[in-house]
Formats: sequence, C-alpha cells, structure tokens
Amino acid sequence: MTDSSLFAALRPRLFAIAYRMLGTRADADDVVQDAWLRLHGSDRAAVQAPEAWLVTIATRLAIDRLRARQSERSAYVGWWLPEPIVELDERTPESSAELASEVSMAFMWVLERLSPEERAAFLMRQVFEHEYADIADMLGKSEAACRQMVHRAQQRVQQQQPRFAVPREQHRALLERFMAAAQNGDRAAMKTLLADDAQLVADGGGKVNSYLRVLHGAGRVAGSFWSLEHQYPQQVMYRQARINGEPGLLRYVGGQLESAQSFLIDNDRIVAVFIVRNPDKLLGVPQTISPAA
Repeated sequence: MTDSSLFAALRPRLFAIAYRMLGTRADADDVVQDAWLRLHGSDRAAVQAPEAWLVTIATRLAIDRLRARQSERSAYVGWWLPEPIVELDERTPESSAELASEVSMAFMWVLERLSPEERAAFLMRQVFEHEYADIADMLGKSEAACRQMVHRAQQRVQQQQPRFAVPREQHRALLERFMAAAQNGDRAAMKTLLADDAQLVADGGGKVNSYLRVLHGAGRVAGSFWSLEHQYPQQVMYRQARINGEPGLLRYVGGQLESAQSFLIDNDRIVAVFIVRNPDKLLGVPQTISPAA
C-alpha cells in the first residue's frame, strides 16, 4: 500500500480523533494534514507500523494544538461549545459515520472539563480501544499514570451521563413534541418535557447575543424558548437534523439560521440543552429556511 492510499484509508479515523480532541473541523483538518506531511517527509524505513505512527502523531499534534487553544478559550466570551456536525438526511451514512458513537454535544461538553492529556488518554482507551502500553508510548508517560488519568476521566464522564439509554426513535419523538411546543410558544407544554433540574448552555462567542451563564431549571429553560417566540411571533421555525450523530434541531428566525441545538435526554425528559449560536461555527449549515421546509 502506498503512503497516499494508506493515508486515505486512515483519514476518517485520524479526523475522528482530532475532532474529539479539538471540537472544530478546521483544527481537526489541520491536524490530519500535518500528520500526512510528517509521514510524507519521514524516513519510511524507520516507520515500521505506519497506522500506529500516524495515530500517535495525530494525537500528539492534537494535544499541542489544544494546549495552544486553551489560552484563547479562556478569553472566549461565554461558554465554548464544539462546532456541530450537522446532517440533514438521516438516510445518508456520510463520511462522518466514524463519529456516530461518543461524539454527542453532551459528551464533548464533558471532555472540555478534562486536561489535554486526560482527554487524549480517555479517548484512546474508552473510544478507540487502544492498549495502555500504546497510550503510554503516545503520551510519553508510564502505563500506571495513563491508567490513573483514564480512571479520573471516566469518573467525571460518568457523573454527567444519563442513567438510562434512550432509543433514537424515542429521542426523536420527544424532540418532535418539544419542537411543536416551542413553535407554538407553549411554555407549560415545554416544562412537562424538561427535567426539573434541566440546564441550558449557549455559545454565542461574543458574535451574537447569548446567555453568559448556564440556565438552570425547567422554568428558565422553557422561558428562554418562549421569550424568543414572544419577541418574534410567527417568525421562529424549527427543522430536525442529526447533530453530532443524534437527533437535534436547527432554529430559524425570520427565515435565517439562528442556532443548532442538541439535547441530552434521560428517563424520557430533557435534562440539558446545548445551543450553538456563534455564526462562525454554523457556516456549514443551511442558512435559510422557507415556510414549506
């Protein structure tokens, strides 16, 4: 197999690693391209296992880039959420099929709470199923240290995960009911679909108005949807889409895209809403909608 064909075969996996680490397409693409350039410029005789070599290089590049991004994110206005991967056609497997598991917005939100090395160790072990010896080589740490990082990360992730897995059709049906209630500005109906301690996280990036604090409670979360409909009567429309591998919603105001929304569901109630409003993160999403859509 040539370098080019090997890289083409591994590109989806490398992108999946880099996106989970960095949360944006551009950063993930840069990591993948840099990994290819390093393979192309390497001493091929010294690269005995090209696949493992590329995965290691991509992981290290992602860690370095994430460290560099941390200072930028500390100055970010409001909460930082990943760039959503949006698919409008559920029947299209698309090249992002490798992102279908463990890439939900809720999962990525928890990953943001981990250090770059914790994040890498956890992903390599729990998502990509690498042995601890391989992870230790990637990170330049002992196996014991890697086990400890994965254990700590796993505890934090489990604290944020729903207690009960929700089938995709049930998830979609619940969103349909919530979408109808939001479309009609029915705050009471929305509250019945939200957990009492539901939370809402919004990312405007300082580019558009957005909540700078996490909203807590079914009343406040429902109220945020109601207030937009109240402010723009008959102008708010929703469209279902698959966002980061799960059913989600696109919201349009006056026919223009306003946000991409992901939902964490537990025990037939919405427990968290993640709203990406930063226009820089929505460039790949249809920007307009017609009344017939």
